[in-house]
Amino acid sequence: MNLDINQDNLYLLLPSKVAWLADMMTSDKGIGIVDAMIEIYSSDTYRQLEDESTKMWHLGPVALYQDMTASS
Repeated sequence: MNLDINQDNLYLLLPSKVAWLADMMTSDKGIGIVDAMIEIYSSDTYRQLEDESTKMWHLGPVALYQDMTASS
């Protein structure tokens, strides 16, 4: 069984990370889920997250959220 993460299967990890980020963002910023998702998917953090070579998929939701809020 091949358990390596690569660009072809990285998409399997992204939904759970985005869900965690959206939950944190709605709580922290008091915005709706749709606005949170728009902000996440348009962020530099998400662009890096969806690029396997950055290895940002190793990061947990708190670290990703901190990265996202630091770059805004």
